Amino acid sequence: MMPLSRWLRSVGVFLLPAPSWVPLERWLGPLRRPSLVYRGSVLGAWHSGRCWCQAWTEEPRALYSSLRMNGDQKLDVYDQAKEKFLQHFPQIVKVLTEDDMKCPETGDAVARLREVLEYNVIGGKYQRGLTVLVTLQALVEPKELDADSLQRALTVGWCVELLQAFFLVSDDIMDASLTRRGKSCWYQKPGIGLDAVNDAILLEACIYRLLKFYCREQPYYLNLIELFLQTCYQTEIGQTLDLITAPQGNVDLSRFTEKRYKSIVKYKTAFYSFYLPVAAGMYMAGIDTEKEHSSAKKILLELGEFFQVQDDYLDLFGDPSVTGKIGTDIQDNKCSWLVVQCLLRASPAQQQILKENYGQKEAEKVAQVKALYEDMDLPAVFAQYEQDSYNRLVALIEQCASPLPPAIFLRLAQKIYKRKK
Repeated sequence: MMPLSRWLRSVGVFLLPAPSWVPLERWLGPLRRPSLVYRGSVLGAWHSGRCWCQAWTEEPRALYSSLRMNGDQKLDVYDQAKEKFLQHFPQIVKVLTEDDMKCPETGDAVARLREVLEYNVIGGKYQRGLTVLVTLQALVEPKELDADSLQRALTVGWCVELLQAFFLVSDDIMDASLTRRGKSCWYQKPGIGLDAVNDAILLEACIYRLLKFYCREQPYYLNLIELFLQTCYQTEIGQTLDLITAPQGNVDLSRFTEKRYKSIVKYKTAFYSFYLPVAAGMYMAGIDTEKEHSSAKKILLELGEFFQVQDDYLDLFGDPSVTGKIGTDIQDNKCSWLVVQCLLRASPAQQQILKENYGQKEAEKVAQVKALYEDMDLPAVFAQYEQDSYNRLVALIEQCASPLPPAIFLRLAQKIYKRKK
């Protein structure tokens, strides 16, 4: 018997344009029934039905394939938004620096800020920042996104990228990293050194200047301020967990448990990389109820863990010419996914090899740890984890996305699945 989703595709449903959705749960009064209503053509409901029929009747991998087949217009919303996003960056720099550059008292410092912005904020994948815009576009009809609304969304997206830059500049110093995004870490540049600590603080301060300049009169301004402040705190708590779990010069493998690893990842990566940009887009679309944000958070924190496990794998087994950085997790005594998995599987003899070589700077000791991981077939363990996790994510989206459009989460999952950097 032909699955319903294939029949729908056979009659051309997959050709329908992606819909714009409006969550109406809080408008339903006493009924309180989760619902999504498409304000326009009824074809939007057919489009959503096609997505969910596929999730119910086929394997998640087939859903991914169908999303690819359904055309670049729907999948490449990130690519479509990227040009506008990058074009907005000079305006961001202008707002943050132009007027103050003329001040004789602070002109030199603001010139330094401009250099910091142009070196550290540009050069990444921009997925976090773009997600703000893509989320808002998924929740609001195009006719309601005027030029000012679009500019505010682009700006909030750059605020997310500024937060990312603040974290990366700081993290590179703490980890003694050498490269970032295919070039020297900021603190490694001649004449910078630990002055980069102050530069990182400047990057964070820019977030709130931009939010005030662009969003002060908007009803969601306070929600955005609180969201960024809370996310910053959560991420710094995650960084603290990371540091105290693996103090420099004190290798204690008993600390590296799955429970501790999940806590570090949740706070250090998942909140700011996934929940922050989607939640910002939701607030800007007028979605501020606890139920909707809680449902989104449940999915997005799982996405964040999936993303960080990939990062840990690529730190050692990725191609530095592709990832843009030289991994140092072994040398830095990090509680990474690879070492946790190794400890779960290691024999006493293998644990001894790990104990003698992990957290050491010498190249031959790093090579010993990598060889141990390969002997234990951890690359294959990761490949299976990645496939299983993707399947679980698709199922979780099916279960928890409503009343939000599932495409918001499916696109993110597809964007990071099988990534190489």
